[in-house]
Amino acid sequence: MSGLFHWHRDAPWHLGAVDGTDRPRLLQVWEAAVRATHHFLGEEDIQFYKRMLCEQYFDLVRLACLRDGHGRVLGFSGTAEDRLEMLFVDPDQHGRGLGKALLRHAIAHDGVRLVDVNEQNPQALAFYLSQGFEQIGRSALDGADRPYPLLHLRLRGRA
Repeated sequence: MSGLFHWHRDAPWHLGAVDGTDRPRLLQVWEAAVRATHHFLGEEDIQFYKRMLCEQYFDLVRLACLRDGHGRVLGFSGTAEDRLEMLFVDPDQHGRGLGKALLRHAIAHDGVRLVDVNEQNPQALAFYLSQGFEQIGRSALDGADRPYPLLHLRLRGRA
């Protein structure tokens, strides 16, 4: 599913599929976003998760991305069943509606109703709460059994 959205008349962007040649750019976006928002992670953690993205995580999700008018990936999401497993936007593009567009697409087209957020990432938590999610639980460890608590969120009205 693709569509055309605008945040500014001089900078159109569109939603589309991801192909194998996009992976290096997805990793760049991921790393830049993580370094800008996940200040609680050390360098060893960043390298661990980066390796896991390449070796496993990307292959376990349905990926979608937003591209600028030149085809450059600006942000991406990954879903599995009814869960949003990842959503990252190039930090240079934060605040321009890309995250909302990716999330709305995931809800409308992939049936997303659940997402986990690092407890130490208050910007992400505020974003999801503002988009209609509510906290339904907490885990002391993340999905890789590392000591980064996760908050479990569910889209309100979607049991």
